[in-house]
Amino acid sequence: MYFILVFTVVISVFPVLWVLFSSFKTNSEILSGAFMLPSSLRTALDAYTYIFEKYNFVSYFFHSLLVSLGSTFVSLLIYSMAGYALSKFRFPGRNLLFTLFTITLLVPATAKAQPIFSLIVRMGLINTLSGLSMVYVSSGMAMSLFILRAAFLSVPKELDESARLDGAGFFRTFWKINLPLARSGMATAGILMFLNNWNEYYWASLVLITREKLTVPALLSTFTTAFNTNYNGLFSAMVIIILPPVLL
Repeated sequence: MYFILVFTVVISVFPVLWVLFSSFKTNSEILSGAFMLPSSLRTALDAYTYIFEKYNFVSYFFHSLLVSLGSTFVSLLIYSMAGYALSKFRFPGRNLLFTLFTITLLVPATAKAQPIFSLIVRMGLINTLSGLSMVYVSSGMAMSLFILRAAFLSVPKELDESARLDGAGFFRTFWKINLPLARSGMATAGILMFLNNWNEYYWASLVLITREKLTVPALLSTFTTAFNTNYNGLFSAMVIIILPPVLL
């Protein structure tokens, strides 16, 4: 059993270590394929200095952080209330409505690209971070509702009844009773939404056009041209990009 666990850890950690070591090497050392230390400390530090000076990496990093955190916060605010309503209230078509929401998990992003892109253009939000944030909020609907509805269903209905007997209204019962008890589901949904938004490339490259507004996943594509790939800068950027998810 321990052998299987150690083996699983090794094959999981090895790609991360390989990217980390590669970020400190020159392109020729990376292309050699050898798993070795960089030739010099100066070469190792030049890669990170290069992406911050030439690419203004802090600006792109801030774009990703702003879009990911903002869309996650709005999603949690909206879908927590929707999950509460779908789990606590009895009304005609409730289960059908929940099914229609969750079934969107089966629809790939490429199938939704044309209508969503046209909507963003008509709203005048193309090439804006707010437009990308709206796409992220809607993209996380099915997963968020699925998790948050289950979280609110785990809260005993007797607590809601006691709150109503004490004179608590709809919003107070939701805010004071259910939301604190469903914090594990909120944390799970929030982490998954942040990770998906932070690592997302497809919509970021589709909605954002000018280079100055790109997020960091979309920026990675600029390290590769038709004739050359800057592996040194690419791996250095990847190391910085994976730090927030790892810390989270």
